[in-house]
Amino acid sequence: MSLVARHLEENGVPTVVMGSARDVVEECGVARFVFTDFPLGNPCGKPWDAEMQRAIVGTGLDMLERAWLARTTVQTPFRWDNEEWRDAFMRVDDSNREALAREGEERRRRQAEAKKGDRSPHEKYQSK
Repeated sequence: MSLVARHLEENGVPTVVMGSARDVVEECGVARFVFTDFPLGNPCGKPWDAEMQRAIVGTGLDMLERAWLARTTVQTPFRWDNEEWRDAFMRVDDSNREALAREGEERRRRQAEAKKGDRSPHEKYQSK
């Protein structure tokens, strides 16, 4: 996403990236970045918290108007309910190694099927 944002910016289309992986997004050098220190997959706020989500999206829209310097990052003030997600982030140990291996094999199998059938590896999930 960050590289697409850079390409769009280079072609005159203003962008704002909203994310939870600050190191990755900032390394790519996007023009405007709204960082929310939440578990990956939740850059726009907690599920079902419409007020928080509106505030975070509003921050991004404000950046389009106010961020004049390149590589501007704004961190939202919101906090996750607890910090337990940090303990499990990127953890691989005996408690999850087999499950992660199974999930990886399943993903590789879907990708191989998709290549053979020239369809998306996520099609299985899209049809439900």
